[in-house]
Amino acid sequence: MKVLAISSSRVGNGGFLENAISLVQDFIGSKALKIAFIPFASVQKNYEEYGSMVKQAFASLPYSIYTVIPDKAKSVIEDADAIMVGGGNTFKLLHDIYQYDLFERIQSKVKSGTPYIGWSAGANIAGRTLSTTNDMPIIQPKSFNSFAFFPFQINPHYINQTVKGHNGETRDQRLEEFVVLNPGVPVVGLPEGTALQLQNRILHFIGDKEGVLFQFDTNQSPQKIIIRNGAEISWLI
Repeated sequence: MKVLAISSSRVGNGGFLENAISLVQDFIGSKALKIAFIPFASVQKNYEEYGSMVKQAFASLPYSIYTVIPDKAKSVIEDADAIMVGGGNTFKLLHDIYQYDLFERIQSKVKSGTPYIGWSAGANIAGRTLSTTNDMPIIQPKSFNSFAFFPFQINPHYINQTVKGHNGETRDQRLEEFVVLNPGVPVVGLPEGTALQLQNRILHFIGDKEGVLFQFDTNQSPQKIIIRNGAEISWLI
């Protein structure tokens, strides 16, 4: 499999997908590929509008990007050289993928070698389940099961902040709760500006910030490990 999971569509004050352009080009090259863009994570933008934003962002590259709409979804995905999945609400994204009977089609195509590129919600569903998304469950999908291209969980937009006077749990506490209840399933936190790249059975962490890995250690307690730029973490797969 070839999978590129990008934490976010924007980094800091950068433009939409500005940080992703070089990552995608390095990942799939500069050939004139047909890319199926899946916009179903969008709630407030219509799909064509979202697709136009993506096409504009990648206008400097020789890709033909086709927005997947429900009535033509299967044929567009079948004909594509690569699959691209945008961000938004992860529950909405996975709900629609199941609703339009696309889950097994996408999963099978990627497992057969078609490159998969996803950011934010699109990165989240490259993992085992959507259980470590940051989104509200505004709609209930058929299942929480995601594509499982990675046998672990992903937490995009990872950041751990303590706000004075705020008594809710931090991101770290939430992810620790997950590994306590799912001790055999690690979670990789991807700060904005970072990504995971899987090619030739080799998995790398890429980015100018440090990522994190949460897992249950041998002492039966949550463990947080720092992941640095360029680190090979193929042992996770």
